[in-house]
Amino acid sequence: MDLTARRDRLRELHREGTFVIPNPFDRGSARILARLGFEALATTSAGLANSRGLMDMAIDRDILLAHVADLAPATDLPLHVDAERCFADDPAGVAETVRLLGEAGAAGCSIEDWDPAADAFTPLPEAVARVEAAAGAASDAGMVLTARCEHHLHGVDDLDATVERLVAYRDAGADVVYAPGLLDAAQVTRIVAETATAVNCILLAGGLSVPEMAAAGVRRVSLGSGLSSAAYGAVATGAQHVLDHGVLDPGLPRLPHAVAAAAFGRS
Repeated sequence: MDLTARRDRLRELHREGTFVIPNPFDRGSARILARLGFEALATTSAGLANSRGLMDMAIDRDILLAHVADLAPATDLPLHVDAERCFADDPAGVAETVRLLGEAGAAGCSIEDWDPAADAFTPLPEAVARVEAAAGAASDAGMVLTARCEHHLHGVDDLDATVERLVAYRDAGADVVYAPGLLDAAQVTRIVAETATAVNCILLAGGLSVPEMAAAGVRRVSLGSGLSSAAYGAVATGAQHVLDHGVLDPGLPRLPHAVAAAAFGRS
C-alpha cells in the first residue's frame, strides 16, 4: 500500500464500524501487531519516550519525526501518530509539524490541548485556532486529524466542558475527537451523540471493553501505552525475579516462535 492508499484506508476504517488500533513502540512491536491481523497502528508518546529513557512528554519533534520515519515503512498498515501538542506554540508551527509528519509517512496524527510547560489547558479560542491549523495541513496531505481534550487525564471531570471543546474541535476541522480517560458508558455515549463525528476511546484496565465501546458508537479503540508499559513491566519484573531468586521466572511472557518467525522473517 502506498502512502495515499494508507491514508485513504485509515479514513475508511473510521466509517466502517469499530476497529482497534494498537500502539507499537518500535519496529519489532509494529511488525508483530501487523502479523496478528490489526488493520492500522498508532504511535504512543509514552512508549516512545520510555524507549529513549525519558518520561512521557519529554521528547522533541526531531525524535518523533525520526521514529515515524522508522515505523511507517516497517509494515503496510496506516500509521496514526501521537503528536502531543504538535511541538509548537503557535498555529503556524502546528501546521509545520503536521506537514513534516506527513512527509515522514504518517497517515494521521493527533493534537492535544494540555500544555505541560504551562501546566494548564490551552484556552479554548487558542486551542481551536491550533486545531484549525492542524486540520488545514492534514487536509492538504490527505491525513486524518484527531483532536484531543485532556480534561479527564488532568482532574477535570466536567463533561459539559469536555463536550464543548470536542464539538469546537470538530467544527475547526478535526476528523476524530478523543477524550482519554473516560470509564463510564453513559459519558462515552453522550460524547458520541453530541459530537456527531468519529470518536476514539482508550482501552483501560477496569474500563469499557471493545464490545461495550462499539455499542456506545465508538469508531476507534486505541491501547495507548498499555502494550509498551506491559513490555517494560515484564523487563522489570523478570529482572527483579533473577535478582531475588537467581533464576528466570517461568511465568514470564515469551514471544511465540511462530509469531516471531512471521513478524521477523525467520523460519
